[in-house]
Amino acid sequence: MISIFVFALTCLITGLALGLFKKSGYTEAGGRFKGASLLRVLAAVFIAFVITLINPVNIERIDAGHVGIKVSNVGDDRGVGRTEYVTGWVLYNAWISRIYEFPIHQQHIDYEAADIVTRGGFRATIKPSFNYSINAGNVADMFQNLRVGVKDMEQGWLKNAIVGSVNDVANRYTVDSIFNHREEFESDIVKECNKRVSKWFNVSQLRTNIIPPQEISESIVAKTRAIQEVQVAENRRQVAVADAERKIAEARGDSAQAVIQAAGRAEAIKKEQLSLTPLYIDYIKVQKWSGQVPTTVAGNNSGFIMQLPKDSKD
Repeated sequence: MISIFVFALTCLITGLALGLFKKSGYTEAGGRFKGASLLRVLAAVFIAFVITLINPVNIERIDAGHVGIKVSNVGDDRGVGRTEYVTGWVLYNAWISRIYEFPIHQQHIDYEAADIVTRGGFRATIKPSFNYSINAGNVADMFQNLRVGVKDMEQGWLKNAIVGSVNDVANRYTVDSIFNHREEFESDIVKECNKRVSKWFNVSQLRTNIIPPQEISESIVAKTRAIQEVQVAENRRQVAVADAERKIAEARGDSAQAVIQAAGRAEAIKKEQLSLTPLYIDYIKVQKWSGQVPTTVAGNNSGFIMQLPKDSKD
């Protein structure tokens, strides 16, 4: 848009300088078009086009959620001391100034794979991904120190800080400890990284996506399997102990019940024995008597003799 405006303005100024807007410059006395006037029109367009191409004036818009800084390319130390914040539409001379735009909302980065060394000298591969945001109030200070745009900064200074933090924290952990405590490992990396970059950045939600070497992977799998087998054996032992305790409890319950029943029977017998008095026995005999009396009664010393029939053989 600025180029169109510059081109039109340049055409106007050049045309006025060449006298293109004078009526006498277009026709002769006989009404014929002057060839010299056509050459002036073409010259004006060409001059305007060339000026537009080399025009240093530019316009740029700073979007919402971004911070813009205008940096002078001239002066002491290439304008380090002449950095200013800008917002909205910014008109500037590209020959002497430059505009940098930095996002202050959350940005996500995925870095390519890199090797790190863990405690004990084992190597592992990481492919870190994380979110970061720029501290809006320190953008000018960040630029004065880094002197690059946001993309170059992501692949340069910030990348070195992230990978360096991962390496330093990994040196505190053994390989199997990293995989057994990955959440703690990555949390320590975020803390270490923010110590280094907190002046200008805030790093969060970091994932190392760490991959151990093949031999370490196999040992970790074997160790994990052994731990699982121990846990299974322990679970079985606990089940067996619980089952044995259940059976003991059932046996104790059955034994207690038998003792209670035996004690009850003994108590009943004891009470029956205590209740069998001579009077009670006579009472029971009377209750069971049918009312019939014997047909033969012999008293004491009666001398009664009963003749039994002899067998026919005798």
